[in-house]
Amino acid sequence: MDIPLTEITVAAGLAAAAVGAALLWRRRAAAIRHDGSCDVDALLAEVVDAQLRAGRRVRGLLMAPSEQRGDCLAEMVLVDIDKRDGYLVSQQLGRESKACRADPHGFARASEVLRAALDDAPELIVCNRFGRLESEGTGFSAELLEIMSRDIPFLTVVSRHLVDEWQRFTGGEAALLPPERAAIDAWLERTLAPARV
Repeated sequence: MDIPLTEITVAAGLAAAAVGAALLWRRRAAAIRHDGSCDVDALLAEVVDAQLRAGRRVRGLLMAPSEQRGDCLAEMVLVDIDKRDGYLVSQQLGRESKACRADPHGFARASEVLRAALDDAPELIVCNRFGRLESEGTGFSAELLEIMSRDIPFLTVVSRHLVDEWQRFTGGEAALLPPERAAIDAWLERTLAPARV
């Protein structure tokens, strides 16, 4: 059976577009690999602050600094980068509990920030973590996939224990950065348009 040349040309064009989109995605989504060598939340906040001072429109969520108690019972609060509203995303289960402290209702409330960012035409969206919930298809997974599908530059953090899950989630098409300011700044410089003066 002969396949018309036009169908072959269209199929080749679609395949090339898909490859091009994948390559673009790889350049415009990244996760900082959290290996315990630094306070990655403070590093991410520092990067966001620098981008805001440079005049860029940055939206998303950062983890609020918390008092380190050593017993993993400190509250986890996410902060809206734009409005500075806080969202409690942990629940108190007691000192002896082995269950996950993440509060699904808190994450649902905080996800509104990421959904609003999609309509706000930012130059960069930041999410504090790609974590266990996202690796299981809950948490912010729907919002993160939507951000990446719209080709909005996106930066997050992933634990060294979840790198394989991050790679599967992104189809291996997102950058993995060391927790070093120079590497993150270099990725941002390659990824973002020049900052407004």
